[in-house]
Amino acid sequence: MRYGEEIVASFDVDKDLEIWPNKFRKNYTVTITLPEFSCLCPRSGYPDYATFTIEYTPHLWVVELKALKLYINSFRNRYISHEESANEVFDLLYAKLEPRWMKLTADFNPRGNVHTVIEIDSDRFEKER
Repeated sequence: MRYGEEIVASFDVDKDLEIWPNKFRKNYTVTITLPEFSCLCPRSGYPDYATFTIEYTPHLWVVELKALKLYINSFRNRYISHEESANEVFDLLYAKLEPRWMKLTADFNPRGNVHTVIEIDSDRFEKER
């Protein structure tokens, strides 16, 4: 294995996803675009590619970007659906960061004449509880 493959293969989201204290108490928005998300279709094994956009208004925590990149890269060899991958990323970040607000958009590249966009917004999520 090359060093990048080893880092991704050994990435443990529970211990390796770093979050840092938010030093600012004002409301501001962080937008992170991850244009190279990939995973494998759980039915066919074909690769799926997407752009994930994460927007959030921090409260006490912010995510460290290299750790986020490694977490996203850990999906590369996983058999996981579009909906499951988007919800897993949202739920994990929402639980760890406890932001004032968060939105995830997962825009999957078309495959087989199907284009999927999944949006999860904490405002809608919290109202449904």
